[in-house]
Amino acid sequence: MQEILIFSGTGEGRKLAELLAGRNRKVTVCVATEYGEEQMEENLSEFLTVHTGRLDEDEMEMLLMEKEWQAVVDATHPFATEVSENIAAACSRQGRKPLRLLRQGSCREPDQEFCRRNKILFVDTHREAVAYLNQTTGNIFLTTGGNSLAEYAKGVEDISRIYVRLLPGSQQVEQCRALGLKGKQIICMQGPFSEKLNIAMMEELKISILVTKETGEAGGYPQKLAAARQTGAETVAIRRPREQGCSMEEVLRKLGLEYAEESAQESVPVYTGKNLQKADMEQKPDSSDIISRRVTIAGMGMGSVSNMTGEVYSACEHADVIIGAARMLETVKGFGRPMENRYKSSEIADFILEHPEYRQIVVLLSGDVGFYSGAKGLFQAFEEAGITEEHQYEIKSLCGISSGPYMASLLRIPWEDMVFMSLHGRQQNVIGTLNIHEKVFVLMDGASSVQKLSQELIQYGMDAVEMHVGWQLSYPEEKIISGKPKQFLDFDREGLLAVLLIHKRAGEIPVSHGISDEMFVRGRVPMTKEEVRSVSLAKLALQRDSVVYDIGAGTGSIAVECARIALQGRVCAVEKNPEALELIEKNRRCHRAWNVEITAGEAPKALEELPAPTHAFIGGSSGKLRDILDILWRKSPGVRIVLNVISLETLREVMEVMEEHEFARQEIVQVTVARAKELGSHHLMMGQNPVYVITLQK
Repeated sequence: MQEILIFSGTGEGRKLAELLAGRNRKVTVCVATEYGEEQMEENLSEFLTVHTGRLDEDEMEMLLMEKEWQAVVDATHPFATEVSENIAAACSRQGRKPLRLLRQGSCREPDQEFCRRNKILFVDTHREAVAYLNQTTGNIFLTTGGNSLAEYAKGVEDISRIYVRLLPGSQQVEQCRALGLKGKQIICMQGPFSEKLNIAMMEELKISILVTKETGEAGGYPQKLAAARQTGAETVAIRRPREQGCSMEEVLRKLGLEYAEESAQESVPVYTGKNLQKADMEQKPDSSDIISRRVTIAGMGMGSVSNMTGEVYSACEHADVIIGAARMLETVKGFGRPMENRYKSSEIADFILEHPEYRQIVVLLSGDVGFYSGAKGLFQAFEEAGITEEHQYEIKSLCGISSGPYMASLLRIPWEDMVFMSLHGRQQNVIGTLNIHEKVFVLMDGASSVQKLSQELIQYGMDAVEMHVGWQLSYPEEKIISGKPKQFLDFDREGLLAVLLIHKRAGEIPVSHGISDEMFVRGRVPMTKEEVRSVSLAKLALQRDSVVYDIGAGTGSIAVECARIALQGRVCAVEKNPEALELIEKNRRCHRAWNVEITAGEAPKALEELPAPTHAFIGGSSGKLRDILDILWRKSPGVRIVLNVISLETLREVMEVMEEHEFARQEIVQVTVARAKELGSHHLMMGQNPVYVITLQK
């Protein structure tokens, strides 16, 4: 059996050797250091031999002449360019061509804006890095390895600034001391190094500048960049040499083997949503004949890598492709994975179906997948496209850290009683919600939305509310600005914005309908009395998201009460009297009925442009009752209508309508109310006009 010779200096080289030996292929692996030997000894077998020690070009050629090797693989470090050149030259003299195994997850260099925001400088050589370092101040964290150490120790003018991290070994320590470094400047540790460990080291050493190679995922490059962002340090990155070569899968294929991530099974067909129906028609494959694809919908938190959960971070590290909007992809560039800029659910589903070569797919969403995210639309799009478990897709959802709890923790405020809302591309009744809940957290839609919200808080008498505006949460420049609404009338910070409102007087209103008549501004406009109003509201049977018409709104008493019940809905107060319109506006603000929309005009014409109603209250029709009912039924056949009728003539008209139409529900209730009035030392009950409360619903 012919052997395979691997010159290894990376995790990929070690993995290739293990895969080959695991399939009973004889392999000799050349490593340069004792550390490399230790790594390989964990998997020694009769099929795996390790050669330790650095080889020059002639020694490599002698090794090539020892056996009739099936293949020679160069799996050395991407920065070990001299070693690769020697391997190529030795092979050339023997009439061979080595297979170059590329390191997995090669990095795309981030764009200029990303580098500027994260203080990253890319250079081509160590000499350029040294020249830049001499223009700066502060401690330097050198993580480029022992081969380049001398260039920094001799080139940096103040060597006391340098703190170096190397693999453990007496030879490395002796090298450092020979170059003039003291013991406190030398860190000998074996990786991998997590982001947290990097942060701890950099904070302890008060590092201002990190120097690293653009090594990719296997070299811990993403974790270094994330740690630098978190600590506010600059990063000087030595660009990775751009080279030609083969992936692990391609190398194995050239060696006559198929690649499987976790096993030695041969590759089998991949069935996706678009070809599955055809496969079913021809011959339904067994489950063992289908390669499962994993799609992970991941909430990445508010935007920074450091804010990701460990699960999401790991998913991105091992993804074959990461899909998301541009802002999210910019954040994860450091992982060095293929990326696709898409945010529409249908387009994401199409991309997954069109690219069966990607088996580990991550779809990034901002914040948490369950908090105003696109996850709901994605699940629906996946279902429609056939991206489901029954079609051999594994769908996984990973939560992220949402901005609400994050901001509450920064303010040291508990959030179990917080109400969460969003004004990002939508309208919601923040004022009404804040009227009954002490804490309301709101996602904002730019600086103008902060200005508008502060204006509304003042207009509705909430100028004493505590307002905390979070800007660029989780990013290095994050800031929380606290104050009263008037302080944010000219707010102009653009970016990612969220607001936490605290209303300590919330909940001081009755939990049921029944606002006292005295609480309304009345003037000379007729108003539906409190007791009749309560019965009428009960007959309306509103829901939280109802769309309600108050026709002939008068003072707006019915509209205001409806707005409190249908907190997430809309209430359209229709009135033709100019004096009454002013009163509705005053009562709307007085009772913080933000979701009351005032329409000036006479029904039915004024109803034409309004949204279709779920409920309608008619307090006055000006003799046009039939026309009003006709347009209500035309706009919404199932609308629930409640009328207040005083005159017998109007009652007769309603009775005629009831005879002409079929109703699923019809009811007439007469309400007679008497109130006590003091007369001397006595109290007399004074009767009010009887009111017919009529309910109609088809």
